[in-house]
Amino acid sequence: MSIKAPDLEWLQGDVPRAEGFNDTYFSKAGGLAETRHVFLQGNGLPGRFDGCERFTIAEFGFGTGLNFLTTLAAWQERTNRPDLTFLTFELFPMTGEQLARALAAFPELAPLAEELLQAWSPEPGWNSLKIAGANLQIGIGDARELIGELNAGMAGEGEEPAIAPIDAWFLDGFSPARNPELWDADLLKVAADLTAHGGTLATYTAAGWVRRNLQAAGFEIEKAEGFAGKREMVKGRKP
Repeated sequence: MSIKAPDLEWLQGDVPRAEGFNDTYFSKAGGLAETRHVFLQGNGLPGRFDGCERFTIAEFGFGTGLNFLTTLAAWQERTNRPDLTFLTFELFPMTGEQLARALAAFPELAPLAEELLQAWSPEPGWNSLKIAGANLQIGIGDARELIGELNAGMAGEGEEPAIAPIDAWFLDGFSPARNPELWDADLLKVAADLTAHGGTLATYTAAGWVRRNLQAAGFEIEKAEGFAGKREMVKGRKP
């Protein structure tokens, strides 16, 4: 597999838009605030870090790394923080130059962003990085293929990387209408199988067919207030 970086258009100077998906990587109303509202608050974070020995977050769509860095900053603020693993998938990883330009919009994350950029050299398959003490596992390739390796690892069949059950999901692929592969019923079922009982999910989309796929996968689903005037988002829990 060869790596292909995304073709980007830059809106308002610093908001990247993927031309192939006709969608932006984060909200023009504020990417950092969006991540905090949708993915952190939607999963009860950072409060759920307290009292854990370890915590595993998984994400569809690494994109600019904004979700990871925002989570990392919140995790660092906890006094008794757990070991953190952040597992993510990306089919079209940005170049270092693209990543740097996107993350420059968030100066409060600059020290963490710099550490990520220093380590950024993605290769096809699984990439294991240590960023600010957290374990970042990036699967470069098709999530529908790579996630099967995680399932095998959990089943004790010797595949890498073996992971602990996932405590929280950030479902952050491009719009379901433009990138339906990351919202596929079979993919979400495997995601649910990898999730700990009591594990959660959050996503910005409230599309009806996505909610139905999540429910069919085994999650209990509820709507919540969306970000920046968006009427609804979705939260979920595995019973």
